[in-house]
Amino acid sequence: MTFTAPLQKDSIKIMLLGSGELGKEVTIEAQRLGIEVVTVDKYENAPAHLVANRSYAIDMQDEASVIEIIEKEQPTYILPEVEAISISALFEAEKRGYHVIPNAEAVNKTMNRKNIRVFAAEELCLKTSGYEFVTTLEGLEAAAERIGFPCVVKPVMSSSGHGQSIARTPDDIEKSWEIAKEARGDASELIVEEFVPFDYEITLLTIRNETGTVFCEPIGHVQKDGDFILSWQPMQMTPSALKKAQEIAKAVTDGLGGRGIFGVEFFVKDDEVYFSELSPRPHDTGMVTLITQSQSEFALHVRAVLGLPLDFTFYGAGACGAYKAKNESHKPVLDIPDDAFSQNSFVRVFGKPESHVGRRMAVSLVLDSDVERAKTRAAQIVSQIDDH
Repeated sequence: MTFTAPLQKDSIKIMLLGSGELGKEVTIEAQRLGIEVVTVDKYENAPAHLVANRSYAIDMQDEASVIEIIEKEQPTYILPEVEAISISALFEAEKRGYHVIPNAEAVNKTMNRKNIRVFAAEELCLKTSGYEFVTTLEGLEAAAERIGFPCVVKPVMSSSGHGQSIARTPDDIEKSWEIAKEARGDASELIVEEFVPFDYEITLLTIRNETGTVFCEPIGHVQKDGDFILSWQPMQMTPSALKKAQEIAKAVTDGLGGRGIFGVEFFVKDDEVYFSELSPRPHDTGMVTLITQSQSEFALHVRAVLGLPLDFTFYGAGACGAYKAKNESHKPVLDIPDDAFSQNSFVRVFGKPESHVGRRMAVSLVLDSDVERAKTRAAQIVSQIDDH
């Protein structure tokens, strides 16, 4: 096939619904191909707004507001980049002939933990941890007793681990209930999950379009309060476990259909692989691919959307450390050590207009022939950053 750089007025236009740090990298990759990019978020000067052709700040959970912007801009492709958006607007956009990535039904299933868990476990019969859904504190108490302690409590819809906690005893249930209610997104219903004593957890970036399905090297990660603080690639797995993860990832993404990148998360215990969650877009743990691959997850997402070949080269082991703000500021400034920038390391600053304690503001990226050294160095760089 031939790809003509879309520079003419009536050419390809991408609209991102959600304009955080992941959307910023997608925007940059699309513009490298001459594609016009419009970014939308709930607040002004979001990271992707800083590099887009045009940007808007609207209530993205309001169907009418989302449809109004879509009709005004008439994008070729609509890329949902966050959970807190109007799903009904995406279905309506498809009815009007717009192309949602990967598709509105896939977004509907994956943006909500209830939908994707039911789809994976009950429709596709994939191996998952035990789970129940609850809407009341009393229901949570009863479900936790049935599932057993410790158990994991999450809102059915939230981003970056917000609202997630582990209840280790019955005394923790009320606290987990309160934590879940503080989540961004929909906390009206919670999922209570069996705690799997896993050896490690991974993200398997799975990219699909009409040219086929490809996988990135598995990404290991450490989470704190449900949000990643360190990720690395590759995560060493047995051939058997990796094969199982790839088979499950292909089954679930084939079931969802459409094109684009999917961040498929698994728990791994020995050679047993448990499906956990799935994001129909670039994954935060996948920011490590900015330094480990010839085509990052963001470049691969854009290629998949455009129907381009998905080949890439894996350079070698690398790690990514997340820097979380220590202070509150309306004009945050990061102090980064000079030696963070070397032949094999650098820092990506997101450019968020405000910082709040615990908000992810930047990542360190390190390439090294030894993944353990890369992890140590990425964490060290983050520890030396400060904000004010």
